[in-house]
Amino acid sequence: MVTGPSSTAQACWFLVFPDTDAVAALAARARPCATREIAHPSGRPWLIGRWPDHALTAVACGPARLAVLGQHAVTEEEAEHAACAGSLEAADAYASRWAGSHHLIASLDGRTLVRGTVTGIRSVFAAQVPGTHGAHLVCDRADVLADMAGADLDEARLAVHLLSPGILHPLTTQTVWRGVDVVPGDRRVLLDRDGRLRTSRCWSPPPAELPLAEGARLVRERLADAVAARITGRELVSADLGGVDSTAVVATAARTGAKTVAYTAAVHDVLGDDVAHARRTVESLDAVEHHVVPAAAVPLTFDRVDALDDDLDTPSLYAVNRHRRMYIIERAAERGSPVHLSGMGGDELFSGASAHVHGLLARHPRTAWRLARGFTSRHRWSRRTAIAQLLDRRPYGSWLARAAHDLTLPQPPMSIPLFTWGTPPRLPPWATRPAVEAVRALIQMQAKDTEPLAPGHGGHRELATLRTLARFARHVQQMSEPLGVTFAAPYYDDLLVEAALAVRPQERVTPWRYKPLIEEAMRGVVPDSVRHRTTKAHAALEEETGLRRHRFALLALWEDSRLRELGLVDEAALRDWCVRPLAADLESALLHPTVGCEVWLRTRERRRGPLRPAHTDTGGITA
Repeated sequence: MVTGPSSTAQACWFLVFPDTDAVAALAARARPCATREIAHPSGRPWLIGRWPDHALTAVACGPARLAVLGQHAVTEEEAEHAACAGSLEAADAYASRWAGSHHLIASLDGRTLVRGTVTGIRSVFAAQVPGTHGAHLVCDRADVLADMAGADLDEARLAVHLLSPGILHPLTTQTVWRGVDVVPGDRRVLLDRDGRLRTSRCWSPPPAELPLAEGARLVRERLADAVAARITGRELVSADLGGVDSTAVVATAARTGAKTVAYTAAVHDVLGDDVAHARRTVESLDAVEHHVVPAAAVPLTFDRVDALDDDLDTPSLYAVNRHRRMYIIERAAERGSPVHLSGMGGDELFSGASAHVHGLLARHPRTAWRLARGFTSRHRWSRRTAIAQLLDRRPYGSWLARAAHDLTLPQPPMSIPLFTWGTPPRLPPWATRPAVEAVRALIQMQAKDTEPLAPGHGGHRELATLRTLARFARHVQQMSEPLGVTFAAPYYDDLLVEAALAVRPQERVTPWRYKPLIEEAMRGVVPDSVRHRTTKAHAALEEETGLRRHRFALLALWEDSRLRELGLVDEAALRDWCVRPLAADLESALLHPTVGCEVWLRTRERRRGPLRPAHTDTGGITA
């Protein structure tokens, strides 16, 4: 049954309607849950949803309409220039120069364009709606669109979310709803007058040709623009202050003159040095109010996992660390901060992928072998395995097919080299045979003709990782909305991603320097004693201790498990795993996706009623 969106009052969302009477009834169903509406030039509904005033810039230029939604500083004058560009594609090209993270929606002569971001932190979802003669709706939340389209839960697609360490490309273009799909971040949506949908490519990875010094200047400029787009005009903002990447964000914000409230979370590990480096940073900056949060005050991993109630549109690995992540944002909300800046995304951009060595072999063999020896020595990798990976010339589709075959093998050790297309994912031991077969079939179906995200192993791996982890930043933003806080992760901005990926990989990714690109970019911005830092605090102790302390909450999560009802997990095997002493890096991490799925199913059920599986004749996936 097709219904209206049932999002909670705090959730932000928007629906894009094509310029046709065929979707009039759908618009009527959406209005009771919405607070805002903008019309096409024809008077038909164009945008319906809930969003804060500061997130939107919308203009008209003759028959054209253009809206920018998200984190940006686009003025009406700038938006009018784009709207008057003469075509939807020209408007998109003009808007691609704007700093920040935002959706672009444009309408002209009955046609509509929608574009998100490359990493997917601003995702675009599309679905064809029954009874509309083939018309599609577009939305920024998968669950809202599923409600509008009357989409059923797809158990096989949900089973994909049990994979560890993450979902493989191109399965990332599928949601857990049947018929609701993700538009890849490098493509834009075009709706014609009848609402029929097509996509076209609008982004490609930049040539990696810039020398380090030139790339560093570009990154510094782009980061300054990204931060300014969020904080200009704000009396006060807040930020995480921990590792190298968040330090760069805080220093950039402080040097704009904005009052910045920085929070550093201490960890139980005596080798964790975030606090010491944070204090050195603050000493060199003006206008920074610094708070150190004692390790004992920050919730541990698995804290209250049986009582989470966030209104997320998809399952999230972040469920296990929800209270850890949100503790500081909650303090920032109490302090009155409307925007909280984060260094999320910095690891993916600035540590980069050692797999670039694979592509360098043909062009710069001497450099490639020198880098390979360096990475192998630094990480104590097996030389034999490293050489085998470097000489492996299988295309991505073949690698993907092998990954499907190996889904139930033990997890690869932490010491395995990283010169391949990706880290082979695994399903947990408690995944049922039907769940394994369903995931394997989905991967094999995609492996036949899929292409990598970039031509080489390194470029593909970096983009795939950015897309995977940007999903978590989306979830943190959805968690922050009820607090009235905008969560900002500028390293996922398109312009910053382009700047970093444009640097020669042999200079950006090296075993002999820790994040050389951001180190050079922050020369004169971050104190040298901190800029040359080569350490990063980890929370393995918080995870292992959290598992012991919150074991009863974790076990309570599997009582009347919704995943078991759907036929996806063996509850006895899962409970047995949860009572063991587990290593944080591999064994405990296997639980994260499963916890995320179970929490999401329960929350969805509490808020919107029981889910309707696609396999209604069997009640779920069965043997």
